[in-house]
Amino acid sequence: MTSTDLRHPAPGTTYVLHGTMLSDGTQTEDSVVAVLDGLIAYAGPRAGFDRARYPAAETLKLQPGSLILPGLIDLHCHGAAGGGFPDGDGEASRQAVGFLHRSGTTTLLASMVTASCEELTHGIGVLNDLWSEGLIAGIHLEGPFLSHARCGAQNPDWLRDPDPELARRLIAAAGGSLKTMTYAPELSGAGELVRILAEHGVTPSLGHTDADAQTTSASLTEAAELLVASTARGRHPEYARPTITHLFNGMPPLHHRSPGPVAACLRLAAAGEIVVELIGDGVHLDPETVRMVFDLAGADNIALVTDSMAATGLPDGDYDLGPSAVVVREGVARLHSNNALAGGTSTLLEVVRRTVAAGVSPANAVKAATLVPARVLGAESVIGSLRAGMRADIVVTDADFGLLAVLRAGRRI
Repeated sequence: MTSTDLRHPAPGTTYVLHGTMLSDGTQTEDSVVAVLDGLIAYAGPRAGFDRARYPAAETLKLQPGSLILPGLIDLHCHGAAGGGFPDGDGEASRQAVGFLHRSGTTTLLASMVTASCEELTHGIGVLNDLWSEGLIAGIHLEGPFLSHARCGAQNPDWLRDPDPELARRLIAAAGGSLKTMTYAPELSGAGELVRILAEHGVTPSLGHTDADAQTTSASLTEAAELLVASTARGRHPEYARPTITHLFNGMPPLHHRSPGPVAACLRLAAAGEIVVELIGDGVHLDPETVRMVFDLAGADNIALVTDSMAATGLPDGDYDLGPSAVVVREGVARLHSNNALAGGTSTLLEVVRRTVAAGVSPANAVKAATLVPARVLGAESVIGSLRAGMRADIVVTDADFGLLAVLRAGRRI
């Protein structure tokens, strides 16, 4: 993320918000959050708040039971509102980002899908403009070094074994905006790819894989060690850990005699060595599965994501995910070609709501959509929490997580 958009927000209206605060895995009733010049000036119990210090503040009139959350952070989304990040269309991408910001996702990685080298470098160039303007936090490349057997909605024509030259070319094209890349560890050259990513400050994200548990564990352990070394050299942030691209999806199911990557990922997440993404939208995962992972791995090791595509925020119909035709029926996106799930159509706030409905505490669900992904991005001192001095990215909802208001860098959007 650029220092401009995070550290130096423009002056704006001073706000005071009253409600129940959900931040850092804690729920604090009868709280106040005060915003001054784009930063949080106070966040805590009403009893400790001095209203006289903010004579010009506008008090947002919130309904009883309102919740105050940090701005949500999505590490994996492909677009919304008719715009798809893989399409290489700058105006459509801006449209998608605007919709996502208004929907409460104040920070996001723009995810691309597997494509030709030329299409990927063009798309990276388009998204770099949004990154340089502070509209996105960076880019996530979902491919092209993925398993044919578990390609899901990825275009199999462009899948390939890890190619160091291509990896370096994509990293160079990004110029610092590439934050995460999904890879399959069983492919020839995966170890070299992970080393290249770590050397260049890119977080390896294991996924779209047909690997067994042993291969998965060995790759993630190596990736974690490389990130530790990279952190010591200042190339990765303090909390750098490998991530898992949408756990369960794009990989073989857990079986008691063939545990596969899921078992290894759950074990390593519970040990705090990795962060697993969960698409908790009620489509990609059963609610009981979401609750189980929170119980086993803990909220500190989970990042809720949407995997959203262009149809998010729009009615059922025909859409595209990169070069692939997609049909959306009853909010479920599937490829025309093989009926595979083709991304999500929920916003991150809707994912949080469904996660809470699955039985996860509101504080933990919010933490997995704010502080944990902020740490993955190395931005936890700036976003992801409601604390004095942090950027005023704030989402206000009713008691059922229905959206009421959004502030980004202290400005209502």
